[in-house]
Amino acid sequence: MKNLESSVILLARIMMPILFIVAGYGKLGDAYAGTQQYMQAMGVPGFLLPLTILLELGGGLAVLFGLLTRTVAIFTAVFTVLTALLFHTNFSVDPNSLMFMKNLTIAGGFLLLAVTGPGKFSIDHLLNKKW
Repeated sequence: MKNLESSVILLARIMMPILFIVAGYGKLGDAYAGTQQYMQAMGVPGFLLPLTILLELGGGLAVLFGLLTRTVAIFTAVFTVLTALLFHTNFSVDPNSLMFMKNLTIAGGFLLLAVTGPGKFSIDHLLNKKW
């Protein structure tokens, strides 16, 4: 049963960060300036974009490989809730209510990962990290 549990956690760790890895990578290069302008238009300082990319791309890869999983999962959950509150609260715009709920769902998944841990198929397990 433990192997099945660890296999399912691994599958979740593979599925959960895909959105973040793709989004973080997509903000590099030509999309950087446009993303920074969008953030500023929404009242978020553009100088936070490198931290956003670091969390999305770096944090996504960390979750994927199970490195510092619990800590990164907590940061990602908080980031995702903040993103919902900052960018998706104008419910008069059609997709925003769905995007808001999607972000809350994703944050819930990351909080669950923070509690359950990365499973045995992870770098954390290999390094015997507890938190």
